[in-house]
Amino acid sequence: MAEIDRGDLVVGKTNDFLIVSKNILPEAILKTAKAKELLVKGDVYTINDAVERVGLSRSAYYKYKDGVFPFYEASREKIITISLILENKAGVLSHVLNFIASVKGNVLTINQGIPLQGIANVSVSLETAGMADTPENLLSGLGEINGVRKIEVIGQT
Repeated sequence: MAEIDRGDLVVGKTNDFLIVSKNILPEAILKTAKAKELLVKGDVYTINDAVERVGLSRSAYYKYKDGVFPFYEASREKIITISLILENKAGVLSHVLNFIASVKGNVLTINQGIPLQGIANVSVSLETAGMADTPENLLSGLGEINGVRKIEVIGQT
């Protein structure tokens, strides 16, 4: 999904995924996947040890680490954290939370700063397992809510 820009509103970029045979991937990507696997299994305890064992530079590891993971990991439930800039008007946060509930997103945490100059910063962490729609459509739908100025994905597990 491309970035959506409506004046002040920018819906954060999201990832599109492909299923690709390991046979055609560059060696650095394969080694990054192997290094991450060593870390998860506890065979090594540091990134330095992992990249050394698979013969990969640390810079290559950091370049690819957020985009390389096994298929089973990509398909399991995720927790995403989104940052929102909301107008300080009654009901805006309520509409955001109602929309998340309408697509069966499970809100785990909500953090809101004190509104300054009519704007409130809010971060929401939600579980996407069981969601009735895609995270991309969730972000797009949140962007349609009156009073939502900006949305950005700031983390995911």
